[in-house]
Amino acid sequence: MSIKLSYKMIKAIKHSHSLWLTLSLFLACQSHLHAEESTISAIKTTPINITNKTENLAVKNIIDRANLASYYAGEDGSAEARMIIVDENGNRQMRQFTILRKDVQDLGDQTMLVFFSKPSNVKDTVFRVEKQLQSDDNRWLFLPALDLVKRISAGDKRTSFVGSHFYYEDVSGRNPNEDNFSLDSEDGSTYTITASPKDPQSVEFNHYVVTIDKQNSLPIETTYYDHNDRAIRKMTVLQVQEIDGIATVVKSRITNLNNNSYTEMQFRNVKYNLGLPDSIFSERSMRTPPKAWLD
Repeated sequence: MSIKLSYKMIKAIKHSHSLWLTLSLFLACQSHLHAEESTISAIKTTPINITNKTENLAVKNIIDRANLASYYAGEDGSAEARMIIVDENGNRQMRQFTILRKDVQDLGDQTMLVFFSKPSNVKDTVFRVEKQLQSDDNRWLFLPALDLVKRISAGDKRTSFVGSHFYYEDVSGRNPNEDNFSLDSEDGSTYTITASPKDPQSVEFNHYVVTIDKQNSLPIETTYYDHNDRAIRKMTVLQVQEIDGIATVVKSRITNLNNNSYTEMQFRNVKYNLGLPDSIFSERSMRTPPKAWLD
């Protein structure tokens, strides 16, 4: 079977086990683009029977399904989003923006634009991502006050995204090829998996533990630990809704466990399969937003 046909098979899964964008972004892992037919077929098996597979293959299948659910909902999508940022003293800030996203290939590359509308100090700022599974993602930030498109280096991907508790890498998704995964446990409703970075010097954490819902393959909690095995950061899914038959996270939170400050992300007007043209995912759209797709 050709690789092209194999990806069509994946499509059959993703419409029933998908989630909007990026926010389960901490757990995803995915197959190489040249996966064999037997591996693709294994991903489709529901539920996954751990006892019938080697542990490595079983964990890979779980992570592949979670990646499909987390990052590849529909062919493309849009959503209005709001971030509520709360510091350790209870002071609150807000960021409001619209996201446009299009898959280049399931379990593969992806393009994304984030257009900020509120507050005034970030209005018209635009974040653009070219997600690349075989290399570092390309990320740019358009700063309207300077009329400048700034490239975000790979070394900055785990720094704060516009002052929130989300990192740039959280928004576009961590490349699963950067981590090793092992299955810790499972019960009737969830899998618990530990991920360790292949390059520990490139990140601020030692490992993270993710809990994945068996029913919809969504990550429902991810906790990051430092080198002293102390929990330092946590992502929690607060609300899931079914939109166009797709399980969609509409509210989640990232908490700094050192001081209990957090950012809550809320989505509304989520839409899938809009037929977004490739041409809008460009530097030109950062300076001249495609209003027809933002209204």
